[in-house]
Amino acid sequence: MLLVMTTITLDFPEELLAVLRRRADSEGKSLEELVSDAVFSYYGIDNPKIRTEVHLKLCERLLREGEEFLVKKDYVQASEKFWGSASQMVKALAAERGLELRSHGELHKFVAELTRESRDPDVRRLWQSATSLHQNFYENWLPPEMVKGNADDVKMLIEKLRKLLKR
Repeated sequence: MLLVMTTITLDFPEELLAVLRRRADSEGKSLEELVSDAVFSYYGIDNPKIRTEVHLKLCERLLREGEEFLVKKDYVQASEKFWGSASQMVKALAAERGLELRSHGELHKFVAELTRESRDPDVRRLWQSATSLHQNFYENWLPPEMVKGNADDVKMLIEKLRKLLKR
């Protein structure tokens, strides 16, 4: 079964967007993920394949946006986009297994599990590069060459994790 994805645009008042952004940030999610989760919950949709596809699409979009920010030399935004793409790939693998990761701690535990399962210590190491990008978004302490190198690590991580998908 091939899932077709489409993009929709929602026009929300700034006040509502601010509330949703705060909520998304507090839950470690993107706005798209927060809205998708609300739709899944409200309509009682519990389909791991659909959830997996949502996370994979977000991963791909965030990767593209990260590349665009690197070209613009906006290393802070690039850092967050690459972190987001890594976390979405991890969430895709979890969703495929019927799991929903709700915190950074759960993300880290699941990556540790994936590292054990794959017997590939690079999964953990590459994940650590992604998490340093997330920290850089808030602290802006990484030099450009480290952001670029960590972005390459995220791309390697995503390729390794993509091979673990069963679809």
